[in-house]
Amino acid sequence: MRVLIIEDELPARAKLEDMLKKLQPDATVLARLGSVKDTIKWLTSNQHPDLAFVDIQLSYDHSFEIFRQIPVKFPVIFTTAFDKYLLESFEYNSIDYLLKPITEERLARSLMKVRNLENHFLHGNILKLIQPERQKNRIVGKKGTEFIALELEEIAYFFTEHKVVFVRDFLGRQLIMDKTLTEIEDQLDKTKFFRLNRKFIAQLKAIERFKPENGKIRIFLRPEMKEEIHVSKETAPEFRIWVGNI
Repeated sequence: MRVLIIEDELPARAKLEDMLKKLQPDATVLARLGSVKDTIKWLTSNQHPDLAFVDIQLSYDHSFEIFRQIPVKFPVIFTTAFDKYLLESFEYNSIDYLLKPITEERLARSLMKVRNLENHFLHGNILKLIQPERQKNRIVGKKGTEFIALELEEIAYFFTEHKVVFVRDFLGRQLIMDKTLTEIEDQLDKTKFFRLNRKFIAQLKAIERFKPENGKIRIFLRPEMKEEIHVSKETAPEFRIWVGNI
């Protein structure tokens, strides 16, 4: 395994590398970088690694800037002393998020996750999981102080209420999203999710039944929503095609 370590704190870098060599003896550290500028320069002139450990805060900059400037095609394990970047990290090939101080046990679980993902995809291409044709296969929402990742198959629908966007899964769990419905819609598979109206995006499996009402279509979702949900007259033909009732 060819590894890149992006960390500006030398003691943290040395500790991470020592634990990595102990847990993954075949790992080869290709480079140890400490700034956004140096990392961008290195990535533009070297073969990319199989895996990167990336500290989110590098001096006065965030490592996310690296991924905004360079097309990255390798999985990333982010490291940080703060949990506030968890949601954003999922935008950049993240397969795990390690809070400092990193323990050997926690690092071992992350490496196991890498190996398990490799075993599920041909040629060890983890990006088949984390970059499926630019569409997400999971989202992260917040409940209280916790961040919870949901597979898209678990999600029944997204909706807005009092200008807040929520996601609800088939078990009835409800999480807060940090994106608008339009931003979420752009990342979804349009064959599985449909924008019912300005307030709702639903998965096909969440459509329990529907019925015409004066040109509109009334939608009944599961889990049940107390308010009435309608598809407009203008959108009704597109909905019928999507749901398979042409």
